[in-house]
Amino acid sequence: MTAALPPIGPDGAAWPAPAKLNLMLRIVGRRSDGYHLLQTVFQFLDRCDWLAFDLRDDGRIERASEVPGVSADADLTVRAARLLQRVTGVRQGATLHIVKHLPMGGGLGGGSSDAATVLVALNHYWRTGLSLAELAELGLTLGADVPVFVHGQAAWAEGIGERLITLELTESWFVVLVPACQVATGAVFGDPELTRNSLPITISSFLLGEEGGNDCEAVVYRRYPEVAAAVAWLARHGQARLTGTGACVFAAFPDAASARQVLERLPPGLSGFVARGCNRSPLSERLAREQRASV
Repeated sequence: MTAALPPIGPDGAAWPAPAKLNLMLRIVGRRSDGYHLLQTVFQFLDRCDWLAFDLRDDGRIERASEVPGVSADADLTVRAARLLQRVTGVRQGATLHIVKHLPMGGGLGGGSSDAATVLVALNHYWRTGLSLAELAELGLTLGADVPVFVHGQAAWAEGIGERLITLELTESWFVVLVPACQVATGAVFGDPELTRNSLPITISSFLLGEEGGNDCEAVVYRRYPEVAAAVAWLARHGQARLTGTGACVFAAFPDAASARQVLERLPPGLSGFVARGCNRSPLSERLAREQRASV
């Protein structure tokens, strides 16, 4: 679904739900409940899904846009809106309009980002008054990646991804390749060959370039030949890496022209895009504009 989003909502404008990259991902243990303990680094991209909202007086939450393979009741955006409504007791509802540009099952965080945008935007429109920390706590019940999208700052993350330390990173240009498959995150984390005992590293060692990588890569490349082929091609042009559990792979370049030159060489059967890394997410920027306008 790539059609342009019409002007909808009280201010006639859509809200961004940006992609993220995991610039590094280490699995350092496992909790008793089965969740994996991670160290990872999140940075946002200026590539986004877009959401807009029609406010309703009848209290209903509806999704106007179809998302292939995802029912409305299972959609994180609908669940996020209903969660915020239930917790705050607000009587208003909303119709959610979504234009998807981020691939599903790609490791770019599209579903979590969409949910975070719903929480942030409806908290603003409904005037429920929750802080970003409170919204992030709600978001964690929907998915481990939701808090970083709510906070909107590039971050070092630990725990299951919810303990965040803000980072200032180089805002590179990235070539992101989108293999023609969706990776099942649960299957990757359940694979018996997945590395689960990497030694923890420090933020400084990552920033110095001494440590990096993604512990999911070996399992994903074995299970998904399309991903292995994409990363092999991209590695000819830069340091290629998997984001999250994939399927998308990426490489950083110093400027837009360099990145676009690589993308132009894509062989048949591969698709991708160029995007700028952002330490402050487009959602955070949008919220700041709304807050300045309301002062």
